[in-house]
Amino acid sequence: MPDRQQTVALPDGRALMYAEWGDPAGAPVLMLHGTPGTRLARPPDEGRIADLGLRVVTYDRPGYGGSDRSPGRSVVDVVPDVAALVDHLGLDRFSVGGGSGGGPHALAVAALLADRVERAACQVGVAPVDALGEEWMTGMDPANVTEFGWARAGVEVLQPELAREQAEMEARVALDPSTVLGDFELPEADREILGRADIQQLIVEMVREAGRRGVWGWVDDDLALIEPWGFDPATITVPTAVWWGSEDVLVPPSHGAWIAKTVPTAIPRIDTSGGHQADPDVSLIEVLLWLGFGTPWPED
Repeated sequence: MPDRQQTVALPDGRALMYAEWGDPAGAPVLMLHGTPGTRLARPPDEGRIADLGLRVVTYDRPGYGGSDRSPGRSVVDVVPDVAALVDHLGLDRFSVGGGSGGGPHALAVAALLADRVERAACQVGVAPVDALGEEWMTGMDPANVTEFGWARAGVEVLQPELAREQAEMEARVALDPSTVLGDFELPEADREILGRADIQQLIVEMVREAGRRGVWGWVDDDLALIEPWGFDPATITVPTAVWWGSEDVLVPPSHGAWIAKTVPTAIPRIDTSGGHQADPDVSLIEVLLWLGFGTPWPED
């Protein structure tokens, strides 16, 4: 089995852990995980990714898994880390995608590494707090509202609460991986995906790995998402797919709509029956093919 714990040394001395999936000679696509998450977030059928001619690269954002923490990081701070990683991999050109909390980070890469990015994708991505104001949490499940309330209260409140959440999540997942999101009132589309055996295996791996170094990656993600991002999505010039689900209760549809309206090159797509989870056999594959080759969206 390929080494899934490769590291690259960053200029500031931190280590970044990454993994590669699919065809080593395939079209390079960098996928940025959600919040919380790790480099182990990938399509469950690696053989299919290889057959499609895709080289998918994932990595742990600082503080997650095997990557050193970067306290006080903002969303835009993803850019030098990604630049160092793709330099290490010898990639002059690549595409980038991110889902949920990874969405804003993918947009930052698209905005500031435009000379190297072929295409970008933001799936069920979070919008900036300062863009939506008091509407930012409208439509979110109460559990998410509570979490971001802790973030607004500061790290002294957020860190112990997320440590408790991580412990409870690990205990739930050990018994039933489909309960990873606990008390969230999920739509049927999300429940169906979380009920799949292959997805549940990924959940077990990712939850364990995400908390390897505590919850600082999760803490720093939450804090970064509620602060100014450090770049303007309106400056993005590369083709950018913006995809969201109309039934999403983790990142409400208004977030995707704002991103699609703001990014000048946005190619919007609304999953009218979808929630927060990407279907690994359909929507995720469609996004990866578009990122890798510019394959047109299939007809709905």
